[in-house]
Amino acid sequence: MGRLFGTDGVRGIANKELTGELAYSLGIAAGYVLGKQVKGHRPLVMIGKDTRASGDMLEDAIGAGLLSMGCDVARLGVIPTPGVAYLTRTMGATAGVVISASHNTFEYNGIKLFSSEGFKLADALEDEIEDIIKKDRDVNNHITGALIGRTREQEKDASREYTNFLCRLPKEDLSGFKIVVDCANGAAYKIARQVFSCIGLNAVFMGAKPDGTNINDSRGSTHPESMQRRVIREGADLGLAFDGDADRLICADETGALLDGDKLMYVCAAAMKEEGNLSGNLLTATVMSNLGFEEALTRAGIILQRADVGDRYVLELMQKTGSVFGGEQSGHLIFLDENTTGDGLFAGLKFLEAVKRSGRKASDLAGEVTIYPQVLKNAKVKNENKFSYDKDEKITKAIAEAEADMDGSGRILIRPSGTEPLVRVMLEGADGKFLGHIADRLVRLIEDRLK
Repeated sequence: MGRLFGTDGVRGIANKELTGELAYSLGIAAGYVLGKQVKGHRPLVMIGKDTRASGDMLEDAIGAGLLSMGCDVARLGVIPTPGVAYLTRTMGATAGVVISASHNTFEYNGIKLFSSEGFKLADALEDEIEDIIKKDRDVNNHITGALIGRTREQEKDASREYTNFLCRLPKEDLSGFKIVVDCANGAAYKIARQVFSCIGLNAVFMGAKPDGTNINDSRGSTHPESMQRRVIREGADLGLAFDGDADRLICADETGALLDGDKLMYVCAAAMKEEGNLSGNLLTATVMSNLGFEEALTRAGIILQRADVGDRYVLELMQKTGSVFGGEQSGHLIFLDENTTGDGLFAGLKFLEAVKRSGRKASDLAGEVTIYPQVLKNAKVKNENKFSYDKDEKITKAIAEAEADMDGSGRILIRPSGTEPLVRVMLEGADGKFLGHIADRLVRLIEDRLK
């Protein structure tokens, strides 16, 4: 068995790699580890899920494991990942569980854990849970009677709490905006309607009819093309696209042009700096963020610090340096003064407020960032080999030669995927066609060497 926990929890094809048995074992191990964190009362664990058909199976399985260890379980139903994080910290829970594979297709699913403070579970606790499962340690004390945990059905009340939190967020009147909202047939499909309705936005919805198998299918933040076209057709001011668990946001401006996480972060950070709310004029992003984004921040007097890829690493660096705002090019945006994790709905409201306060079009604001051509390609490899690319002499030599070919006019970033059997190859520079040739050459070599 390889490592269970990636950068975003345990993930795999439901009922093949992420089975009911594994979810049950995770529930037992997590119940044991979490039980040691509380004194004098039962652990309470919040469980939420997205719209995948396999969510019910995994919810029942991990819930059974937790209950068998004396944890009470609150079922939140279909709710965005950040909703689970928010409710875990505001309702006094011991931990939160999200059953979702985020932007992946419907046959995948995942399980990620949040601490009582609403942050992703610490590495040390994940390691302890994983050690129990991999070593098949028997930590189940087989309690009986009144000691067995109970289930609380809290879907309606919990959703209302999270919705009210979002509805209270805007300090500006946003009712003049017309927006297109793509929910990816995922976890935001109900709550987004409720939030934008209570704020008074004129919202046109798409990707809001989940059937258990259509999550992220040609919809959402990883497939925004339909949303972009709909913005133009509707004459909307903005388009918002979430991923399957609604912790990411990608936008389109009034012309239908795509605004990725870099452009969203720039607009929001500039607004925060102007209002005096950007601590230390510091913004935290990842090594994937574009050089043009960094140059725009410099012109605006904002300091960029880069973390490894993954929102948990962005958050760790933010907490270490006192940064209050950060995120990823992929659309995870973290407003740490008010939230503990990426939240697509929250970020969408913040971006709308920044546009409203500026009195300018979204295209004008985002146009201050000139994006360098960036080529990102995936090398498909054996999952167990994806961390070995930098130990292969032929691969490292080819990377060095490619950097020499670029002659200081860009950069190359090679990294293993945290959730899939892929090595990601990213090149950035002035000539996109030239970059594409180099990327193809590296991908072919990596696939050949690590197949």
